Amino acid sequence: MLKKSAATRNKSTSIPAQLEQVGLRAARAAGRIHLQRLNRIKVTRKTNAIDLVTEADRESEQAVIRTLNRAFPDHAILAEESGTNARLSEHRWIIDPLDGTTNFAHGFPMFCVSIAYERRGRVELAVVFDALKRELFVAARGRGARLNARPIHVSATPSLELALLATGFPYDRRERRNFYFTFWEAFMMRTQGVRRTGSAALDLCYVACGRVDAFWEFGLQPWDVAAGALIVAEAGGRVTNLDGSVLDLNARKILASNGKLHRPMRETIAKAWPEADRRQTEGRAAP
Repeated sequence: MLKKSAATRNKSTSIPAQLEQVGLRAARAAGRIHLQRLNRIKVTRKTNAIDLVTEADRESEQAVIRTLNRAFPDHAILAEESGTNARLSEHRWIIDPLDGTTNFAHGFPMFCVSIAYERRGRVELAVVFDALKRELFVAARGRGARLNARPIHVSATPSLELALLATGFPYDRRERRNFYFTFWEAFMMRTQGVRRTGSAALDLCYVACGRVDAFWEFGLQPWDVAAGALIVAEAGGRVTNLDGSVLDLNARKILASNGKLHRPMRETIAKAWPEADRRQTEGRAAP
């Protein structure tokens, strides 16, 4: 059997280490901007009155992209504010520079930067940094998930009746409120509570470290979930589309859980769906 030379071995181990180091550096650069901008916020609107963007979004995205480009000039990038660059590469970084913009704009302490590294269509590295709370979530495929360098794991909660869930509502919630409220009501009646934090990336990280037991949401973009989904999976949880199929970052229907709750979550969603459609069609609010 051929043995790898020392140089080859070092190269094979240093490449993942370099990716993580650069991802951490980019996340910390964004986090510094979040803290600097927190008390001097200028807000504008994107698609509608509740879809906001701040100078901190743009500046932190620029800081992340600069950091990544210096280290990996040939890598592709998909970012929330600037979109996709023109590079064709098997390597891609997926960036949400400020997840929880509405929270940030109001000074509500639930926001973060989310960075995922994807190779050949599969996310391999994830970094989510909540600078205000100084919480750094990191995961690398096959190497587990960590919070501030300590291993984390999903909860052991065995049933919905004992569970605390998290969710969020998309930007079309005013037009489709009856549809979304139906699922909220279904889970409120079966669990100990449902929390709505306003940051999908942090919701997923909270599933990963056991603060909540499961999370579902419609309408999320790849940059909202790419990093958090890997962190959940590496913490021992399960992440799929809402129907239980393999997660598609573009499907915009995500379900994440500690694994034990995945089947009852899916069953509750499937049972509520016809009623949600009916209420939306009739324009009747959930009772």
